[in-house]
Amino acid sequence: MENPSRHPAQDPAQHPARGLPAPPALGAAALPPGTYEGQVVLVTGGGSGLGKAIATEFARLGADLVIASRRARQLKAAREELAAVAGAGRVTAAVCDIRDPERVAEVFDAAQAAVGLPDVLVNNAAANFPSPAEDLTPGAWRAVVDITLTGTWFMTREFGRRHLAAGTPGSIVNIGASYAWTGGPGFAHSAAAKAGVKNLVETLAVEWGPYGIQINGLVPGLFPHPDLPEAITAGLAGGTGDGPGGGAGGGLDARQPALRVGAPRELGWAATFLASPYARFVTGHTLVVDGANWQRRTVVNPELTPLRTQLGRGPFTP
Repeated sequence: MENPSRHPAQDPAQHPARGLPAPPALGAAALPPGTYEGQVVLVTGGGSGLGKAIATEFARLGADLVIASRRARQLKAAREELAAVAGAGRVTAAVCDIRDPERVAEVFDAAQAAVGLPDVLVNNAAANFPSPAEDLTPGAWRAVVDITLTGTWFMTREFGRRHLAAGTPGSIVNIGASYAWTGGPGFAHSAAAKAGVKNLVETLAVEWGPYGIQINGLVPGLFPHPDLPEAITAGLAGGTGDGPGGGAGGGLDARQPALRVGAPRELGWAATFLASPYARFVTGHTLVVDGANWQRRTVVNPELTPLRTQLGRGPFTP
């Protein structure tokens, strides 16, 4: 009698692992054309990296964009690039340090005068670098927490207060990190801040839901792009761009359950869905877009390498 466990259709040798399929091509849209026509979307950190990728997908769907960043040169280039996206509405840029609540208010004033009160806020701006916790100076801790958590709060507060005063609905998407759940060895400052960002999602969804303001979180996995800080890329093998294995993701693909890294547009598609009319009953939720990488476990744990050794640091000296 044939052994069903060795049926060819179930034989790993006949069906090797291939990972998750590649995404649709760059330029495809996840929602109907014009979904965001007449809507204003403000993206912090929108001048580069994943922030610009998110802004691009809102632009394809007709949104008027406001991109904010601390770097004027990046903003100018990003504004020109986004304005050229097919389907894009008006694009304006604002230099803003989100740690400054007065400047945050000025940016909202300027946006409102130029294109209208933002209907959608994407809190993407953050700061991060790897470090053993014991090596973090008070200034380094404050720099990351003040941008990632406090800056996100200042932007969220300004957005919420203006919509509450106007009696209008709105949508917020906070970019998070999976170590908000798990802890993040080597990133104690960022992990603590992102845990706070995740908690804001859950708290404000209840407080502001009765007034038509929804808020969700969006956690990116590994989305290589040219704007990644050197401190982050130093520990990554391979290049940037799309997988799957052997593609532009290089050696990074084999480290993912999906057998490929993410394409930045995939994060943009998720953001446009969460803030869209098609997700109005989704609030207080944090969506992880990482091909299940944060849920990886091994049957046998590998030998532990202390963090200082991983980062090439010598013994701690006060």
